[in-house]
Amino acid sequence: MKTVILTGQDLTLEEVALVCRHDAPVALSDTAKRNIEESRKVVEQIVDEDRVVYGVTTGFGKFSDVVINADECKLLQKNLIITHAVGAGDPFPRDAARGIILLRINNLAKGFSGARMETVQTMIDMLNKGVTPVVPQKGSLGASGDLAPLAHVVLPMIGLGKAEYQGEVLDGGEAMRRAGIPVIELGAKEGLALINGTQVMTATGALTVYDALELIKVADIAAALSFEAHNGVEDALDPRIHVIRPHKGQMDTARILRQLIDGSKNTTRQGQIRVQDAYSLRCVPQIHGASKDAINFVKQKVEIEINAVTDNPIILKDTMEGISGGNFHGQPMALPFDFLGIAVAELANVSERRIERLVNPALSGLPAFLTKDGGVNSGFMIVQYSAAALVSENKVLAHPASVDSIPSSANQEDHVSMGTIAARKAREILGNARRVLAMELMCACQAIDMRGDKGMGVGTKPAYDIIRAQVAKLEEDRPLYEDINKCEETIIDGSLVESVEKSASAIEF
Repeated sequence: MKTVILTGQDLTLEEVALVCRHDAPVALSDTAKRNIEESRKVVEQIVDEDRVVYGVTTGFGKFSDVVINADECKLLQKNLIITHAVGAGDPFPRDAARGIILLRINNLAKGFSGARMETVQTMIDMLNKGVTPVVPQKGSLGASGDLAPLAHVVLPMIGLGKAEYQGEVLDGGEAMRRAGIPVIELGAKEGLALINGTQVMTATGALTVYDALELIKVADIAAALSFEAHNGVEDALDPRIHVIRPHKGQMDTARILRQLIDGSKNTTRQGQIRVQDAYSLRCVPQIHGASKDAINFVKQKVEIEINAVTDNPIILKDTMEGISGGNFHGQPMALPFDFLGIAVAELANVSERRIERLVNPALSGLPAFLTKDGGVNSGFMIVQYSAAALVSENKVLAHPASVDSIPSSANQEDHVSMGTIAARKAREILGNARRVLAMELMCACQAIDMRGDKGMGVGTKPAYDIIRAQVAKLEEDRPLYEDINKCEETIIDGSLVESVEKSASAIEF
C-alpha cells in the first residue's frame, strides 16, 4: 500500500482513513525531519540558558509560576503523563486511536513543538507496526488540549499503560517489546508536546466527517427508493425551482435524485395521481441539501485542523523563542462537530418520516405495515418503532456540547470547549442515522414489491438489486434485525453506493 508522507502541511481526509482503517504506512518528509530537529535545538537552548518558558522550565496550569531546574526537566515530563492519564469509559475504537497518533505526528512534523526526532519516530513505528494504545473515550475538556486521552496514548511509549498488538491487549511495555519498538525517556518539553493539542477530538471528528460524506449518498439513494415506492411527483425536482434558491447542497440533491430515478415508470407527474407529496419526499433537496452543506463546512474546518499546530508553548525557530498561547483550545472544532451531529441527525429524522409513510396504510395506500396477512403477521410495524427510538436518541445527543464550560486548574483554565464530547456525540449520532437509513432501504424495497414495479430508475434499480441480494421480500414474519444488519452492512462496506455508481455512470454524488 502507498506510504503516506507526512509534511505537516497537506494531510487529507482520505489519507487519514487509509492510515486509520487500512493500515497504510506513514513516513516523514525530509523537510519535516529538518523542522523537527531545528525545533528541538531551540528547546535545548532554552533549558541550557535557564530561560523561563511555560512547560519547559515551569510547571503546568496553575503551577506555571513554579520554576523547574534543568535536573528535574525529565521527571517533570514523565510526571505530566502519568498524572494526566485519568481517562474514563470504554476505549476508543482502533481507527480513532490510530487517528490520534497520526494527527499528533503531523502536528509535530511542522516543527513548532520541540519534540525529539526519536520521540516522533517512536509514534511512527507504533502506527506502522500496529501498536495501538488503549485510550479511554471520556475525560477531556477540549482545552489545554485533549490532555487525559492523549496521556493514555503516550503511556506505552514510556513502557506504561495498555496497548493492543496483534489482537491482544497487553501492558504497554510488553506490546512495545513484542513489536520491537524501544520505549523512550521523555526529554524537556516532550510530554507537553505530546498531549497539548486537539488530536483526540479531531481524529474522532475527522473519521465521522469521512463517514458522513458517504452517508449522505446513502440518504439520497434511500430517498429515491422511497420516492419510487410512493409514486413520487417528479416536478418537485425540476431544476428551475432549485436554481432560484441556489444553495449548493439543495441543487446537487435535486440533480442526484433526478439522475437516480431517471427512466422510472413508478414516479409520476404533478396532478397525475396527486398534486404534491408530503415534505419528507417533496423537500428532500432542501433537507438533505442543508445537511450536505453543513457536513462540507465541517470538512473544510477539519482539513485545516489536521494540518495545524495546536501545541503550547509554540517554539519559534527563527527567533529561538517559546511563546505561550492558546492554540490547544478546541473551540474551532467544538462548534463544527456540534453542527456535524445536528446535520447527520436530520438525515435520520427525515428518513424515519419516510419510513412512517411507507408502513402507514393511511399514508401509503399499501397493506398495513407492508405485510399481506396483517394481524397474524406484524410485518414492518416495529421497524418504525426502532427508527423512532434512534431518532429520539439523536435529538438528545444533538444538544450542543460546545455551549458548556467548566473552569479547571484553579480557574487558570476558565473556559473550555468540550469539543471531544461534541466529536464523540457526532460519531454516535452517525451510527444511529446509518441504522435508520438501513431500515428505510429495506422498507422501500418491500413497498416497491407490494405496489408492483413498473420499471425502476437507472440508479434506484441497482440499489434495489443489492438490497434484494441480501434480503428477500418479506412474505411472512421473520427476525428482521438480521435483515436490517445485512442492509446496514451494504452501507458500511460501501457496496450499495458502489453498485449505484457503477451501474449508473451518469450519477455524480
